Amino acid sequence: MATRLLEGEGELNFLDRLARTTGRRTFLHWAGLTIGVVALGCGDDNGTEPPPGDGEVNLGSGDTGILNYAYALEQLEAAFYTQVLLGAYFTGAPAGEKEILTDIKNHEVIHREFLKAALGAAAIANLEVTFATVDMANRTQVLGAARTFEDLGVSAYNGAGKLLTVADNLLTAGKIVSVEARHAAAIRDLIVPFSFAGDVVDAMGLDKANTPTAVLTAADSFITTTINASQLPTA
Repeated sequence: MATRLLEGEGELNFLDRLARTTGRRTFLHWAGLTIGVVALGCGDDNGTEPPPGDGEVNLGSGDTGILNYAYALEQLEAAFYTQVLLGAYFTGAPAGEKEILTDIKNHEVIHREFLKAALGAAAIANLEVTFATVDMANRTQVLGAARTFEDLGVSAYNGAGKLLTVADNLLTAGKIVSVEARHAAAIRDLIVPFSFAGDVVDAMGLDKANTPTAVLTAADSFITTTINASQLPTA
């Protein structure tokens, strides 16, 4: 049975939990993403994080599998920006860059927690990730990795949208991917001012779309946990 995001009283409980763990300014700005949607069959939330997945996680099938796929990517992005904010480059970065990277980190954490709540008991465990190949003291490497993650995330949502069967889930994915695209443009502008979309938009004015297999292969070097995506829909 596909996981469905539904309207109802539960949305108030989710927004309350989100408000408690998110800065007021960020929460008010992004709460609109969650209004009107709540997970079916979401388990109790006692504030305790599940242990990291140290073996293999199975994304599952149908809409649940696609939402877990998105959740895995949001885990990766949130972990990356969290580490960036602790790195030497960020410490010495100009105020404007710090504000952008902090906002992006906060957005990715909200996306991660939103999908986790939506999936409830069906959510995969926390992934083990590594950014050992990125020098967190080197601006070029940090922003280059950020561009890679943001472009990959946009192409992932674009490619997975057609695989969702519940309209509300597609609507939510559309809201998230539009934010990811803003991130991608902001990062590209930090690297090369006024570069905007760069080479990711084709001659038809459309952004790239990649299959889950292609995206997970591209992200594999950053994810230590083995991800089983064999049950994901392909059409």
